Amino acid sequence: MKKIARISFVFSLLMLLAGLCGESVFAQKDLNPQIISAIKSANAKELSIWFNNPIDLTTPGNEGTYSKAQAEMIVKGFFQKYPPSSFAFNHQGKSNDGAQYAIGTYKSGTSSFRTYLLLKVISGQPLIHQLKFESDDN
Repeated sequence: MKKIARISFVFSLLMLLAGLCGESVFAQKDLNPQIISAIKSANAKELSIWFNNPIDLTTPGNEGTYSKAQAEMIVKGFFQKYPPSSFAFNHQGKSNDGAQYAIGTYKSGTSSFRTYLLLKVISGQPLIHQLKFESDDN
């Protein structure tokens, strides 16, 4: 009886560990604080670490698919023109295929931008596939 109890205990423990290890990369390592920090500090170089190559990018006056290096320069220009006064994610979630999205508000002076991020896991690394800064000003 003791042997069956031990086997059951070990089996239960293994199932628990398998469940924890089987969760998405996003559950294991929350990237949002690092991304938020890069945006709040207007650090395009730090933010570009998380860019996929290529990335779909939208900023005022720019919309398209860009290489990682091009996107970094465009975001740097956006940050210079619109230095952040505040930034926060308002909503975050995951799709059934494991992609993570976040929607936030980026404020610069009197300007406000709806910010949208779409992250997908590529070779075990979550990368930003889409980044949008769209004006909320009327």
